[in-house]
Amino acid sequence: MDNSQHIILASGSPRRRELLSLLGLPFEVITSEADESTPPDFTPEQIVRSLALRKAEAVVAAAGERNAVIIGSDTIVVLDNTVLGKPVDELDSKSMLTRLQGRNHKVYTGVACIGLPHGKTIVEHRVTSVTMRAMTENEIIAYIATGEPADKAGSYAIQGLGSTLVERIEGCYFNVVGLPLSLLGEMLSEFGITVLNRWKLGKEG
Repeated sequence: MDNSQHIILASGSPRRRELLSLLGLPFEVITSEADESTPPDFTPEQIVRSLALRKAEAVVAAAGERNAVIIGSDTIVVLDNTVLGKPVDELDSKSMLTRLQGRNHKVYTGVACIGLPHGKTIVEHRVTSVTMRAMTENEIIAYIATGEPADKAGSYAIQGLGSTLVERIEGCYFNVVGLPLSLLGEMLSEFGITVLNRWKLGKEG
């Protein structure tokens, strides 16, 4: 990896920041203020891919003329072809969790990488299948009372107390949290950033 090459995470999400830090690569955060609306006929794949790219593009100007890779990401929960976003209030959280409990749903995460200053762009996505266990109304109300569902797509956080609600997953766990690390690692390698080689070089140094 070129020491002059920066990684910029175009997200204010603490969860994505924590996940990216697991790779051991230095990075900075520039919060993206991109418009997150999409046409009603977009498929889940189109939604996450277009929003991930839009978030990355929104911080290009702020990144300046540096040699950098900007990472944008977007995650949605889909049940019966309906996108479940962040709940507007506790009643909305209860409605979502009631619909999800005892059933299988899909979590889509799009990832976009933009290389600067040349503008090389790669956009990909991953899908993970999640099955929630059956829950009583009291359990749903108690979970909402923790405050955890308030700003989460689908009204749950698999990395928190929401883990007690998940029966099983098929696919990438980190995809559900909000940033599929295996996919991101593959994408960064296209820009000459190889995570494992970086660790080897660090030990040799």
